[in-house]
Amino acid sequence: MNILEWSYWKAVVRYGHVGKRKEISVARYLVMPEHSTMIDVMNVIDEMPGTKKRAVVSLRKINSIEYLEGLREEKENFFLQRLFEGKQAQ
Repeated sequence: MNILEWSYWKAVVRYGHVGKRKEISVARYLVMPEHSTMIDVMNVIDEMPGTKKRAVVSLRKINSIEYLEGLREEKENFFLQRLFEGKQAQ
């Protein structure tokens, strides 16, 4: 039986009108298959609602504890709460 392993990532992502000084950078925490590359993660971020082209400010691999702590912070982020209003819980 194969057990899929995971990798954890912290990305600082720009939302809003990038370049018009109406943007906000928000830390997002992602879980991906173990052998995912930075390019794979950036492709996922490009598909996120509200992100713009060249939205990734920084991206780094983290451990599972940092991921869980970051996920909790995401749920407390007012901007993200507004972004996901009316959508299914993540």
